[in-house]
Amino acid sequence: MIQSSFATEMLRRTFLRQSGVGVGAAAFSSLLANDAAAANSRTNAHGGLPGFPELPPRVKRVIFLCMAGGPSHLETFDYKPTLEKMDGKPMPASYTAGQPIAQLQGQELKCLRPLTKFVPSGKSGLPISEYLPYHQKMADDICVVKSMVTEQINHDPAHTFMNTGTALSGRPSMGAWVNYGLGSKCQDLPGFVVMTSVGGRNPQPIASRQWASGFLPSRYQGVEFNATGAPVHYLDSPPGVPMDQQKKLIDTIGALNRHRNQTLQSPELDTRIAAYEMAFRMQMSVPELVDMSNEPKHVLDMYGATPGDGSYASNCLLARKLAERGVRFIHLYHRGWDHHGGLQKYMDICCGLTDRATWALVQDLKQRGMLEDTMIIWGGEFGRTPMFQGKGGAGRDHHIKGFSMWLAGGGINGGTSYGNTDELGYNAVEDVVNVRDLHATMLHMLGINAQRFSVPFQGLDTRLTGVEEAHVVDGILG
Repeated sequence: MIQSSFATEMLRRTFLRQSGVGVGAAAFSSLLANDAAAANSRTNAHGGLPGFPELPPRVKRVIFLCMAGGPSHLETFDYKPTLEKMDGKPMPASYTAGQPIAQLQGQELKCLRPLTKFVPSGKSGLPISEYLPYHQKMADDICVVKSMVTEQINHDPAHTFMNTGTALSGRPSMGAWVNYGLGSKCQDLPGFVVMTSVGGRNPQPIASRQWASGFLPSRYQGVEFNATGAPVHYLDSPPGVPMDQQKKLIDTIGALNRHRNQTLQSPELDTRIAAYEMAFRMQMSVPELVDMSNEPKHVLDMYGATPGDGSYASNCLLARKLAERGVRFIHLYHRGWDHHGGLQKYMDICCGLTDRATWALVQDLKQRGMLEDTMIIWGGEFGRTPMFQGKGGAGRDHHIKGFSMWLAGGGINGGTSYGNTDELGYNAVEDVVNVRDLHATMLHMLGINAQRFSVPFQGLDTRLTGVEEAHVVDGILG
């Protein structure tokens, strides 16, 4: 019996001693990314690059409210009286000839009037659709950019371009870029959190690569929080494993990995070690984070939130809590804005699910003194056509030549609009803002010069804003 126990112990010691060059090495080698970005292990105090932020930052964090599917600018912020007069008439060929059109290609193109009224809102008189009564209340807090353009006309590549600055898959998302540059002040939560909700017409799928880290170290990728059930998959300890035992296990694994990495010297393995340790800290921090029992009833009522229901409203409330905890980039997707038909019905649904909660988030941050150092971005991956599309009632096709988004916080000029589309809402014609310009402006607000913020990859100094020149939109900044 003693001999058997001794032999077993010897086998265990042999395994542990040799696993660094045997099974363990093979397993960890499969996890190591061969990328240039991982080579720079120097960091600033928050885990970002040394010397960052390099400009005086206006904001500490970004909350991106993505209306996935592409909301119509013509039923939200961009009122076109001429389009109303042209209702049912042929769309002038001078607008559409040779232009990319998604599902209406080759069909007879007729103008479709705005299917709502617009109300001068706030002290500024900013015109906002009747679909958005709560946006009307916060008109003086937002700057509507009416001259957005993008380069991809279908959903997935358009999301990829909006999130990564290119239609190529496998590039870092903007949240990953931000955390790579600046790091995160939050020690027990990821620096980049993603949440999704659904409601409306034809909710398009959102792939996890939209918040991936691409060729950056994987520690910078977004972590998806579930709207219902367990907030994060596989975070809970196995049944019967107490927290102190779990901590001993994590500490032991970390010690073995660090010992092995004295030989490998791999930043990516350091990332894996940090991920294990972050997961353990999240086991304690996440349950407290998602517990809404301490939120006053008037706050829940302001958002229209029922915690745990998976709604956009609940996600907005959780976004405020994440912002309070120091999370650097928070990305909310609401899927359901793909209104090829039934535009009036589904605008009612989508706006009903998002309008109030968006207003509540802005007001909540404002009341807590956090709006001044938070940048909020609202919008979809593209807009909708001025032309009629009839799939289950009047609708609009995808449109990339002119659409609206809005920004708030960090000293952005509230109660204003920037840029314009033509009289039919087809082309952005004044102060045109490309998605890359939006990225450059966001980075500038965070204290990063977009033109100098690059990583060597496949022979290029690769940037979020791409190789083309991108401009900070100074006209929206106070």
